[in-house]
Amino acid sequence: MMDKVVMDKVVMDEVRHLWIARHAFANEDETGLTGDGEQQAALLGERLAGVPLSAVFHGPLPRAARTAELVAAHLGDVPVEPAEELDDNLPTPANSAAMIARFTGPAAVETHELLITHAFQVAWLVRDALEAPEERWRGLNACNTGLTLIRYFPGQKPRLIMFNDVSHLPAALQWTGFPPELRP
Repeated sequence: MMDKVVMDKVVMDEVRHLWIARHAFANEDETGLTGDGEQQAALLGERLAGVPLSAVFHGPLPRAARTAELVAAHLGDVPVEPAEELDDNLPTPANSAAMIARFTGPAAVETHELLITHAFQVAWLVRDALEAPEERWRGLNACNTGLTLIRYFPGQKPRLIMFNDVSHLPAALQWTGFPPELRP
């Protein structure tokens, strides 16, 4: 049995599987999703239907909330909750501390959680898991509904399992959210 890690007086001895996705393709005024975005969200939900998710958390903006709603429609009885920590602000150590504290590290019980957030926050969570310098997060971009998985093991460094995986999307929907000059 693995050694237990004590954090904030709670025994943390199980793996946290943190699934992270950028919201789906937003309409021009960012108050909702385009038709392509609605399709991306539904396909992400289908992809995650077999994952034993315990919760879906989403950023407070409408594009993240709508994406979470469409994804959750494929997940059964999984709670969906807004999370102010998943806002669309440029991350810094100060303003992202609450996000890191709430969503990273081992868990009290093995858990699979999904975060629907923004490209900035996806990149910051990956940077944090890799212990990369703060200035390195800006080089990471995520496609709309690109899926990232980080696992947090007790007593070990986090493991980045996948980053920006879009295999659930048809080719025409895969690179939305990337500037045209960076698309393959």
